[in-house]
Amino acid sequence: MRVTYSVDERPPFLELLLLGIQWMAIVIPIVVVIGKVVGEVQPGSPADETLFMQKTAFLIAVTVAGQVLLGHRLPLVAGPAAVLVVGLAASQGFSRSAVYTSIMVGGLVLTATAATGLFAHIRKLFTPRVVAVILLLIAFTLAPAIIGLIAGLGPHALSRAGFATIMTLLMFFGSRYLKGVWKSTLILWAFAVGTCACALLFPGSVQVRQSSSVPIFSSFFTHMTAGLSLEPGVLFSFLVCYLGLSINDLGSIESVGELTKTPNLDRRVNRGITVSGMANILAGFLAVVGPVNYSLSPGVIAATGCASRFTLLPTALLMGCLACSSRAFALIGAVPSVVVGSVFLYLSSYQIAAGLVMAAEETGTFQIEDGLVMGLPLLLGTIVAFMPAAVVQSFPPLLRPIVGNGFLVGVVAVLVLEHLIFSRRR
Repeated sequence: MRVTYSVDERPPFLELLLLGIQWMAIVIPIVVVIGKVVGEVQPGSPADETLFMQKTAFLIAVTVAGQVLLGHRLPLVAGPAAVLVVGLAASQGFSRSAVYTSIMVGGLVLTATAATGLFAHIRKLFTPRVVAVILLLIAFTLAPAIIGLIAGLGPHALSRAGFATIMTLLMFFGSRYLKGVWKSTLILWAFAVGTCACALLFPGSVQVRQSSSVPIFSSFFTHMTAGLSLEPGVLFSFLVCYLGLSINDLGSIESVGELTKTPNLDRRVNRGITVSGMANILAGFLAVVGPVNYSLSPGVIAATGCASRFTLLPTALLMGCLACSSRAFALIGAVPSVVVGSVFLYLSSYQIAAGLVMAAEETGTFQIEDGLVMGLPLLLGTIVAFMPAAVVQSFPPLLRPIVGNGFLVGVVAVLVLEHLIFSRRR
């Protein structure tokens, strides 16, 4: 692929700024999506949801700047990790301190494995079939949260479901026929058009939340992890989620590295995952979902023709400034949940597509053995994800975040099937 600017080249200031704004236009909607999904999993006040988005934007700004300057040093954008939302959903009923301490410890373990070189040995467990199941499980086990966002609890559940179906199909239509910057910023336009349509079809669905009169950081450093609280079940649940996060990080860094033909890719992988681990430690301290490098970056590079990593520095600066304003995120948070659910459904479809492509990548064919190795973990993970809350609450507290985590159950099942029962030793 021919690019206008290579990884280490700096575009002119105006072009640099415009490309940085485009990267931000891609990340901000995902921050809103994850914020809404977390609000569905951990109900709180509108002010809490706005604050969560502010802190997440601040964390992403720090992470992107750290990766571009010290980590993988590639044109690769980061954002909140959906796989950690699975851990949050499985840890309902436990204290915030226990949940975010586990995120902090998970980030520490990720940092240590990458910095010491142990991650190279762990990578051997992640065969194409295992990676495919991990990608699919992230989408399947978040299905209950998507349903909650789309259907809601009001009397318009059927109308909202119809709206979400039409909106998702229109997004696929746009993905198929739009080109260049229009396609790269499709999610942003979906938010804007979907919100306007909701305002017309569902009066009262678009409401701007009240925000603090102090625009700079307004209570930014509140609701942090005040004390450490280790719950073995919660910690183990999140550690398995971090396996999925590390695979996402690995695939994203390698895909951009291969696309841009960047040398020393193994060293960049180790540095990139180390920075991701450190950012997740900070996420646990701030009580937000930790970040991961996004695999959508190669598509943006191909669309713009620019592979310069420096275009992400304006993104980090603008994200940091935006995070300081509660008013801005109060306005952004006015996006109706049905619109957010539709966007998340669209993104999850791409997650599933990536998993299916990965499943056929190893041999080029799909056999009955592949179906068995993948089918049972996906079935178990989905069953656990939709397990009634009353059943999960009946489990012993130690086992609740483990047996009640569909992602964890699916990952353990696929590792057993892949490396023990259907092992293909050569």
